[in-house]
Amino acid sequence: ELTVIQMTISSWKTAMRGPAEALSKAADEREQRIAIIYKKYNEYLKAYNAVDFDDLILLPVMLFRSNPDVLAKWRRKIRYMLVDEYQDTNVEDFPSLKIVKLEQNYRSTARILRSANTVIANNPHVFEKALWSDHTIGEEIRIVRCRNEDAETDRVATEILDQKLKKGLDFRDFAVLYRGNHQARLLEMKLQAYQIPYRISGGQSFFSKNEIKDAMSYLRLLINPDDDAAFLRVVNVPRREIGPRTLEQLSHYARSRNVSLFKALGDMGAETHVTEKGLDRLRRFAHWVDATCERLHSENPIPVIKQLFTDIEYEEWLHQHSGTPKQAERRMENIWYLVESIQRMLDDGKGTADELGIEDAITKLILRDMMEQREEDDDSDKVQLLTLHASKGLEFPHVFIMGLEEEILPHRSSIEEGNIEEERRLMYVGITRARETLTLTYAATRKQYGEKLETIPSRFLDELPEEDLKWEGTGDLDVEANQKKGKATLSALLGDLGL
Repeated sequence: ELTVIQMTISSWKTAMRGPAEALSKAADEREQRIAIIYKKYNEYLKAYNAVDFDDLILLPVMLFRSNPDVLAKWRRKIRYMLVDEYQDTNVEDFPSLKIVKLEQNYRSTARILRSANTVIANNPHVFEKALWSDHTIGEEIRIVRCRNEDAETDRVATEILDQKLKKGLDFRDFAVLYRGNHQARLLEMKLQAYQIPYRISGGQSFFSKNEIKDAMSYLRLLINPDDDAAFLRVVNVPRREIGPRTLEQLSHYARSRNVSLFKALGDMGAETHVTEKGLDRLRRFAHWVDATCERLHSENPIPVIKQLFTDIEYEEWLHQHSGTPKQAERRMENIWYLVESIQRMLDDGKGTADELGIEDAITKLILRDMMEQREEDDDSDKVQLLTLHASKGLEFPHVFIMGLEEEILPHRSSIEEGNIEEERRLMYVGITRARETLTLTYAATRKQYGEKLETIPSRFLDELPEEDLKWEGTGDLDVEANQKKGKATLSALLGDLGL
């Protein structure tokens, strides 16, 4: 239901339809209900001084339509505009277009591009487009059949080590792509077992979890009440019935006085700008923050922080906003893990010159949060693990795509919905991430719900040009070839060790 509401509001914004128009043109009671939610949602966005993805187009268009002078200024400033993914633009349209096809690829070998073109040709196209490259033909695309999912991840890990040693490559030269995040779990264990460094892109970090963001905002507010971002995140979490209009009034007043939202609450002038009921609730919250802050510095801080989450009944709130009781428990466990981390930091330096105060410990956590965000741009020497969706726009010298099986790629839900075209586009994206070599793997059997099941190789394998492929593991093992490969790897390893 939530997804339907989000998609409906998004479609209205894309069509430049505001809440009032959406309500007046609602086709049924359900659309009327969503239009009312849309109005409330926009009010909250404004109160939090925030925009969503659709607003990035909607708001500038509305600005230009209602302010001809602003439009004229930007028309003078921007004479030429490049629109990426033009086919996905919304209701704006330009009928007299000159189409320029960008078909030369500067990334991949000719063989990789031929395979990508052959696969995507099975999708219907508005415009025909065929990528080409003046790079060399390149190595054949390897398709590796493995006994099961364990053998598949083992093969990927050993292949990375093998190629690294033989060709003198870096770990960062390799990327492993997959359809769903769950496929990375077993692979991670294998890479750890082989001591191969890796980085997962697009996976959720500890500090990016909603409950940790809430907890960190409370902690930030305790050591710096003037932190407006932290204040806005938690002022209504759990819900304190402080509406968007109240927050908007407070924001206007704080801006006019050039003070933080928290400081503005203490001003007498706030009473003339914020409604009495709303101001009373805000001041009760501020009084509680002040009292907690005072206790934090005068008592043992850990019990005070634990009491904070009891005071706000955060665990009860998690149960109301989680899919299952188990999920709520896990999320609360994350909060207690964070509190234990603070305790450890305080304990580690006790009685030494490095002894931390509670403000230092919380500041250290904030810095750790910032560092973790920076790690997303980490370019150290690690194998990159990422989903096909997350790989768009990236490129790597050597690419592995795992799980080329029906119900994985293409995904089961897409097969059931008859939406294979989108899955084929993902396959095309995966193929074209590779610059030099591409290896596709699949498992002959895979465990599902504790039962070992035979798999069906992906239909996309049949769509690849046969002359560009090299199949492995589909017949009897070539013992001599394997021995040769083993000797070559051993020689490379001995050479690497200088022996």
